[in-house]
Amino acid sequence: MGPDPADPSQAEATMEQCACVERELDKVLQKFLTYGQHCEQSLEELLHYVGQLRAELASAALQGTPLSATLSLVMSQCCRKIKDTVQKLASDHKDIHSSVSRVGKAIDRVSTWLAPGLGWEYPEAGMYKDSKESQQECPHHQALSLLLCQNFDSEICGVVSDAVWDAREQQQQILQMAIVEHLYQQGMLSVAEELCQESTLNVDLDFKQPFLELNRILEALHEQDLGPALEWAVSHRQRLLELNSSLEFKLHRLHFIRLLAGGPEKQLEALSYARHFQPFAQLHQREIQVMMGSLVYLRLGLEKSPYCHLLDNSHWAEICETFTRDACSLLGLSVESPLSVSFASGCVALPVLMNIKAVIEQRQCTGVWSHKDELPIEIELGMKCWYHSVFACPILRQQTSDSNPPIKLICGHVISRDALNKLINGGKLKCPYCPMEQNPADGKRIIF
Repeated sequence: MGPDPADPSQAEATMEQCACVERELDKVLQKFLTYGQHCEQSLEELLHYVGQLRAELASAALQGTPLSATLSLVMSQCCRKIKDTVQKLASDHKDIHSSVSRVGKAIDRVSTWLAPGLGWEYPEAGMYKDSKESQQECPHHQALSLLLCQNFDSEICGVVSDAVWDAREQQQQILQMAIVEHLYQQGMLSVAEELCQESTLNVDLDFKQPFLELNRILEALHEQDLGPALEWAVSHRQRLLELNSSLEFKLHRLHFIRLLAGGPEKQLEALSYARHFQPFAQLHQREIQVMMGSLVYLRLGLEKSPYCHLLDNSHWAEICETFTRDACSLLGLSVESPLSVSFASGCVALPVLMNIKAVIEQRQCTGVWSHKDELPIEIELGMKCWYHSVFACPILRQQTSDSNPPIKLICGHVISRDALNKLINGGKLKCPYCPMEQNPADGKRIIF
């Protein structure tokens, strides 16, 4: 018997089997890393030892002296050391092979666990036979990918009914557009263009332009080129100030620090560049004082001074993060793409929804979840996913939506439109919180 996708306990067991594969794979990767470091260190020590011996032999040859007994002994020890080192590295490499074999066995256990439930047969090692497909060779990692896809896609798709969502063509177009936007935001411009061509998506240049500009500036920042970012910040100075952004100051500060890193030769240039700090003196006085104080230690070297933290490379990662956040805010873009946010939220919500689906099917109450703009239960996604205020009607205990917006009554109390319609009696509405009677038409919609 294979795992039953509808049984939560079976699903948990399947996930545990997959987690076991992941743990074994992590062990192999760690061993590869350790082996590579050890191998490099051993070979460097061996090369250094052989180099010294070679220098001694060359010196003896130049002097015309015969090979001494000491050098003969050292050469014998060197050959023995080379042999021992090679044998040790070969033994460690063989141990890695056994770890890789354990990963294969862990994958086989997942295959054995899932195969009966998926209608698969395994006639011999390295082969698989699908009930609908012809026999073909299947490496372990390909088998695992196919097993996971076939096992989990069916459960995910079954969480919601197709009738809940829009037409399939519209779904596909929305998904493709989300993927294209994500690719543009990640700087994978050529991949995004290729997807647009293959999916026949028509993306306007006005949509692409902000992403092209942001990626151009970020690429320059990754190469420690501040020019494009400074030019952009100066041209958008007024709007950045309205956002209380310190981007321009941080860019000037980083350029000043680069001049400080150049040593005493750059001192005059650094002092001249310090004039750029004048517009920011009121808000960043303390930071400017610190940078000016570092000039005292310039001839002695900032690396060994109390101001060594100014040379920390973390400033470059910080400026990239600050630029991305402020530029996206200025251009009306989200820092994280909608696709990545949806995927992360889905990973949190999916296990809960799968359990709810199993409960709904078991109790045969399929009408509980019938609206596409709400979930059957509340799922906590964390503060990171809080983007705007929400309002839940205190009467119906339902979250308001575009079709059921919050309505403010004359008395100041707020309820949902559905609750308002249900409370109307004889053309009049009595507030459920106070005795005031009023005309239902006097209620005003609230937008948070």
